[in-house]
Amino acid sequence: MKFSKLVLPGVTMIAVTYGLARFSFGLLLPSINKSLEMSELVSGIISSLFYLAYCVTIILSTVITTREGPRRMIILAGSSAFVGLLLMGITPNVWGLALGVLLAGGSTGLVSPPYGAAISLWIQEDKQGKANTWINSGTSLGIILSGAGAILLTPDWRLTYLIYAFLTFLILIWNFRAIPQVEMRSRLMFEKGRLSIRGVKGAIPLTMASLTLGISTAAFWTFSRSFIEVAGNYSDWQLSGFWVVIGLFGILGGFSGSLIEKGGLPFAYKLGGLLIASASLILAVAPGNWFMAYLSAGIFGSSYIFLTGVLLVWGIRVFITNASLGIGVPFLLLAVGQVIGSTLAGWLIGTWGYATAFIIYGLVGIAAVFMGPRKS
Repeated sequence: MKFSKLVLPGVTMIAVTYGLARFSFGLLLPSINKSLEMSELVSGIISSLFYLAYCVTIILSTVITTREGPRRMIILAGSSAFVGLLLMGITPNVWGLALGVLLAGGSTGLVSPPYGAAISLWIQEDKQGKANTWINSGTSLGIILSGAGAILLTPDWRLTYLIYAFLTFLILIWNFRAIPQVEMRSRLMFEKGRLSIRGVKGAIPLTMASLTLGISTAAFWTFSRSFIEVAGNYSDWQLSGFWVVIGLFGILGGFSGSLIEKGGLPFAYKLGGLLIASASLILAVAPGNWFMAYLSAGIFGSSYIFLTGVLLVWGIRVFITNASLGIGVPFLLLAVGQVIGSTLAGWLIGTWGYATAFIIYGLVGIAAVFMGPRKS
């Protein structure tokens, strides 16, 4: 199968599920808070539903993808994102928003393992690492689209979500036509016992690092935009521009595969961990300075996509007999950490303020640096 025929629809599906359905929530959150009269604690709880849904669906997707192939889960992911975004656009209250968030968040868990399986099935082995990291960087494209939409389309968060739903529907049709049926079912079956991480060399460091990184990044994804709005005198386009910078620099994360090849997995992980921790610390120190705020956004965007690429490669190397499980385990633990981190962030901000909370999350990121892989 041609590289572009699978990678291009894959990039766009990741863009709409991760970028539009999941991470755009932080950009639109201040307007949603005002419209639905939500407190910071409620905002944190609602945001954690994205990650909670992800935790459930990535397990489901890993099992079903392994047994039946990637096509069904990819189509289900697009459908879930479409319905979730539609519900978020028309919701009359917090409960409707929560249901939409669950469906939108669930789409990201559904979509990650099947693309790993699709690449292992239909892309040449020497191009698989590049394909995985570039599809993963589709998140950045979605973040750019969400930020540009906030600047160019409409300040109305409901209409914005409806536009996102329409785009998602178009991408769903593209993937429906592009992803072939699986003919080699035996290549995708789990071996007995492979659903457990017990006895798998390197699995424990991978899970601990993924969990800690998830906690450390949750505050930035959910509350960074609200933080700079409260701390500085920013115009609406500058606030949306902050989000665009995250996405633009996130594209650089697509080069994680190349850096891993040149510098090794431990070096790539440590570099990404230090950078992502510094993003929270920089924002905590100077949220009102647009240059420093944008610098932190650029560092966070590039290092987050970079690190998820590193975790992806690390996971596949640990679970070398099953690409779906290799993606599913680190991404599941990343999401579990974000459930914990997002809920705690709302409480910490309400109790001690934004700056203190972001310093704490930066320190958690530094702690994660010491949990990385030992060998390339």
